[in-house]
Amino acid sequence: MSLKDLIAGWAQPGRVEWIGLRSDRRMEMGFVESVMIATDGLDGDRSRAGKRAVTLIQQEHLVAIGSYLGQEPIPPEILRRNLVVSGINLAALKGREVQVGEAVLRFTVICAPCSRMEEALGKGGYSAVRGHGGWCAEVITPGRVRLGDPVQPVD
Repeated sequence: MSLKDLIAGWAQPGRVEWIGLRSDRRMEMGFVESVMIATDGLDGDRSRAGKRAVTLIQQEHLVAIGSYLGQEPIPPEILRRNLVVSGINLAALKGREVQVGEAVLRFTVICAPCSRMEEALGKGGYSAVRGHGGWCAEVITPGRVRLGDPVQPVD
């Protein structure tokens, strides 16, 4: 089996576990059970069109970040990502088209932590999130996303 075949492989679909929106830059994240993703991002969110229209993080990384801080898993609203997914390695999907509910996204760049992580998580918060902050994605095909929807590569 070639390296290209190995990279293209995935074990199982992931699942949407949490959906969050924020109407403005420093506003609190609100939880919703369903959202329409348009070409410029999630309806009701402050997102913008382009390679950072949607932000995603793995649920498994919330556990890791909490562990690095000596805490329980970090609540997703603290990290301010739009979608929390479980069961699939998001890093392995970089550059690929990914079906998330009815929408198709392309993972573009990592979602690096901001300096607010120290404020939100305490001392060491920024370092705890490094490498675990999730991914940004552009919207290829708009569509509705609901809790429990599958997450899987299109190709």
